Amino acid sequence: MKKLVLILILTVFLSGCGIFNLNNFVMPDDMEFLAIVESLDTPQKICQYMQENFTYEYHTFYAPSPYILWKIREGDCNDFSTFAVFIADYHGYETYQIMIRFKGTLIGHYLGVFVENGYNYSNNRLYHPINVNTFEEVVSDYLNVYGGELNYFKVVN
Repeated sequence: MKKLVLILILTVFLSGCGIFNLNNFVMPDDMEFLAIVESLDTPQKICQYMQENFTYEYHTFYAPSPYILWKIREGDCNDFSTFAVFIADYHGYETYQIMIRFKGTLIGHYLGVFVENGYNYSNNRLYHPINVNTFEEVVSDYLNVYGGELNYFKVVN
């Protein structure tokens, strides 16, 4: 039993970014945050804001809400994709997150996906306007640009 618990802990620890569940997120009563959310009305603006204001920091066992990420300004791939899809969704975009798992490793990665003139995505604060028709094409583009061998991916809505 101890080995099973240890394996589960290591799997979570090494699996890469966890996912923040936006279903329970309540918009805070912070006028500065609300003004930022209002101003970031396109995926391009959201990603540009993240590039200019956030730095990468891996969060083991921790996935901050979009508001907390905005306050601490440091996050990982899940944090950035959650922030991006939350704000894009607020502005009426159809959004998704894609969890990617790589072959031969327990490492994972998250992308934010926006429906514009097809699917476009964000990867760690960078906007990729590829306008494709399937999630498979999004993942394929990501792998072509950034490398890695796909084990599987899962779309989270």
